[in-house]
Amino acid sequence: MDCKASYEINPTGPNQPVPKGETVDVKLGQWKGVNEFCSRLPAVSSTIIILTALSNDPMTTCGCCECIAAVLPMCNGIMTVNREYTQMTPSGMKFTTLAGTIGGGISTPGFVGHGKYNICQRKFLSADGGLLRMVWMPKMLKEEIGDRLKARAIELGVPDLIEMIADETIGTTEDEILPFLTEKGHPALKMDPIIG
Repeated sequence: MDCKASYEINPTGPNQPVPKGETVDVKLGQWKGVNEFCSRLPAVSSTIIILTALSNDPMTTCGCCECIAAVLPMCNGIMTVNREYTQMTPSGMKFTTLAGTIGGGISTPGFVGHGKYNICQRKFLSADGGLLRMVWMPKMLKEEIGDRLKARAIELGVPDLIEMIADETIGTTEDEILPFLTEKGHPALKMDPIIG
């Protein structure tokens, strides 16, 4: 609603409608119209934008996003961290450093900014395996979106997924959380490699 109102007030401002156009790849969430629009923007570093993946040409994000997801290659999964969590994450970076990898129109494979409630949407990083790839998030975020997270996990057929997702009480490095994921039988460990 804010973007729509902003566009109505200032049609040449920063918020612009983008027609998706012809589908290029439905799994990756790639459309010709989005790619063409981005190719005309001088601040955007990529002319291909993928909306449902972080491993290939992820969408650009403002550094003011609520959360940032990142690939954890050793765990064959992804983590996400919310802005309020100020400690180290298993990616080896804090939120502020991660924000520098995705802000300012940069498309950085392996990293993407998103909203808290995007985590529980059906298309959230669906090209990479979606919520079943989530291996770490701060405890405060798990608690904040807990009901939605549980509902989505049930929908995916893994009702105890929330208990399989590590948090800072388990560890803040991949080495620390991998044994926990293995013990819990996290589905990400059985998926195709996230980095190929």
